[in-house]
Amino acid sequence: GGRVTAICKMLFCGFCFVLIAVQANYAPYFFDNGDRSTNGNMALLSLSEDTPIGTHVYTLNGTDPEGDPVTYSLAYEAGSRHYFSVDKHLGNVTLIEELDREKEDEIEVIVSISDGLSTNTPSGSSIFKIEAVDRDTGSGGSITYFLQNIHANKFTIDRHSGVLRIKTGVALDYEKSRTHFVIVVAKDGGGKLRGHNKMFSATTTVTVNVEDVQDTPPMFIGTPYYGYVYEDTLAGSEVLTVVALDGDRGKPNSIHYCIVNGSESSFEISNTTGAISVIKSPNQLKKEVYELKVQASEVSQEGDISVYAFATVTIRVVDLNNHPPTFYGENGPQNQFELTMYEHPPEGEILRGLKITVNDSDQGANAKFNLRLVGPGGIFRVVPQTVLNEAQVTIIVENSAAIDYEKFKVLTFKLLAIEVNTPEKFSSTADVGIRLLDTNDNVPKFSSDYYVARIPENSPGGSNVVAVTATDPDSGLWGEVKYSIYGTGADLFLIHPSTGIIYTQPWATLDAEVNSKYNFYVKAEDTDGKYSLAEVFITVLDVNDHSPEFNENIQEKTMIIGSPVKIEAIDQDAEEPNNIVDYSIMQADPANVFDIDQSTGEIKLKSYIRSLDIIHNITKNKDCIWSLVVQAKDRGSPSFSTTAVLKIDITEEVRPMAAFLMQTKDNPMKALGVLAGVMGIMVMITVMISTAMFWRNKRSNKIMPVRRIIKKRQTHPPRMVRMEWLKLRRPNSAAEKFIVKEDTRNENSNNNAQAGAALPPTPSPPPPPALTSAAAAPTWHVPTVSGSLTPTFINKQLKKKGLGGAHSALVSELKMKFEKRNTALGDLHI
Repeated sequence: GGRVTAICKMLFCGFCFVLIAVQANYAPYFFDNGDRSTNGNMALLSLSEDTPIGTHVYTLNGTDPEGDPVTYSLAYEAGSRHYFSVDKHLGNVTLIEELDREKEDEIEVIVSISDGLSTNTPSGSSIFKIEAVDRDTGSGGSITYFLQNIHANKFTIDRHSGVLRIKTGVALDYEKSRTHFVIVVAKDGGGKLRGHNKMFSATTTVTVNVEDVQDTPPMFIGTPYYGYVYEDTLAGSEVLTVVALDGDRGKPNSIHYCIVNGSESSFEISNTTGAISVIKSPNQLKKEVYELKVQASEVSQEGDISVYAFATVTIRVVDLNNHPPTFYGENGPQNQFELTMYEHPPEGEILRGLKITVNDSDQGANAKFNLRLVGPGGIFRVVPQTVLNEAQVTIIVENSAAIDYEKFKVLTFKLLAIEVNTPEKFSSTADVGIRLLDTNDNVPKFSSDYYVARIPENSPGGSNVVAVTATDPDSGLWGEVKYSIYGTGADLFLIHPSTGIIYTQPWATLDAEVNSKYNFYVKAEDTDGKYSLAEVFITVLDVNDHSPEFNENIQEKTMIIGSPVKIEAIDQDAEEPNNIVDYSIMQADPANVFDIDQSTGEIKLKSYIRSLDIIHNITKNKDCIWSLVVQAKDRGSPSFSTTAVLKIDITEEVRPMAAFLMQTKDNPMKALGVLAGVMGIMVMITVMISTAMFWRNKRSNKIMPVRRIIKKRQTHPPRMVRMEWLKLRRPNSAAEKFIVKEDTRNENSNNNAQAGAALPPTPSPPPPPALTSAAAAPTWHVPTVSGSLTPTFINKQLKKKGLGGAHSALVSELKMKFEKRNTALGDLHI
């Protein structure tokens, strides 16, 4: 459509001359005055960044070949700033925006020149007539027109008239193709040339320039559009610029911009530049994302709005992470919270007394943070653990046992909020103090599970024994403890209910020899009846308050040369060393004859005394009876001792049975026991043999003949010694008979088992030692008391003057008979 610029070519074919005449309309063009020129097409223009706004920086200059007046215009890529404006008639270019080389060091501008000629041409319209002239006459001068590449062309030609038309159904689009090249062929009718048929043709190229018309709506450049409003953006600041161009590039109209909807009075757009600005402060924007519908309309030279187009602009309100999480109480921001509660609340209980809210005023990911408790672990937990923007903080009991008033009067925690996905990781804390109230949740507890105490015997009544201690960590009346004792061993003791001091009953008398161990329980109880027990063990310490006492068989001892005799004393004290006895010989006549073992009380002759002859050489006393004063002394402090007079009859060694009888003279029960044992063994052997014979005969199948065994009685030689022994014992008078029996009993202990034999009377104990009264004694020291014990029957025998000499003579005679018998027979038969 529009005027067509045609390029004409002259062609000479054979002898005919073809002239093609065309009507041309050429496009205007810029003068190119070089890169340093300020007048031309504005190519490679260089400006200083400090060029003031409003400066005339260039002049566009061009011409139209047909001499039509031209106009100038500038266009920019979508989204770029408009730095220049142009006077469309004069071509003067003016700077309208400040230059900044650091931000943008190169600016692209589309410059246009137009001759202003443009019409709409419908399909099928003739746009040009091509004429060819053939000077031949007749049929040779007729001309027919054809188009080369007819299928690719958008044009057709009338073969007779040469009129060039647009094909039916085809529209020329300036925006797709501004120039079309059409090759037209003109042929004549043909004729004879030198006897041959000859046809001549000529070709020409028609250049069709398509001029733009207002048939295309505006087009937005750089879509889709996204803009961002930051939290620190000031009201009135430009967010982004939309750019729309007239679809008719050849002669574009100016564009008018407006916001159709979606701004919600928060954004505005420049009608001419398309710059969109925010008119509210970001904190007043209620939405995070705004979608604006922007309309771009063409404005004709007459000021009429013709066609228009739409674009969607998405503006996101971007939050800057400049606010940390903040804790709030009921009255505003708060960083300290307190609560009073009883100890040991149920697990899972919510601390409802804490009213805590946390908030981050940022948006999106900047407002996401975690919550946690910092302090003693495992006692409480916080809900929620992750927060977006704002949440009510809940603290829940997790370990009831740890919430103990006796351990912590106040539990202190820090509530920490820290951002999750931000590089700044802003955080804040709040102190949480939980003051605990006490409950009676503890029982009194003794300092030990058992107590061991010692007290000397004979301590006065009311003496302190031991102090037990129990504590109850509960406060107030719940922590007061009352003591009591019970048990079978507690009869002699009392306890102070408040102090826990255990002491003896006022009337109690402790005696280690009677009972040295006491055991009972002590109870500690609080005001609610909660209690615990401990065990008390009391040992009564022995005090040396007994003297050693000799047994009754100490009055006389028979000593065989080479064998010791033993004395024994018992100390009734309960413990060592009070009941350990040491023995000693206090007096002996003659001296240096006997030795005594200090620990065992064994008395033996000196090692050099091996026979009676040696003893006879030492003393003139031929009956070999000595009186010794022996002492038994304990090791207590103070020490007690007892003395006794011991008579020792010394004889030489006899055969085993005689020795046994003589050794057991003072212990007839021992002799009886040995004899009974021997007889029992013999009876058992007889029973076993009889039983074996019975079972053997019972199992045999044969009937054995009865055997009669006649055993010759054994004839023993006459026992002269026995006769002599019996003869010696035959008394001449009743008095002598009594004396012999008594003396014989003392010589051989086995005679004590004879029926009708009278036992010696029990010696009377020595008088008790004089002890100071226990009540008057300020300390536990007991004075040493020594005494002597003389058997009563010995004293009586000594008083009988006639019996003492007869007894000695009888003993001497018996000893001589023994010696003679042993010499003659070398054996002893009793």
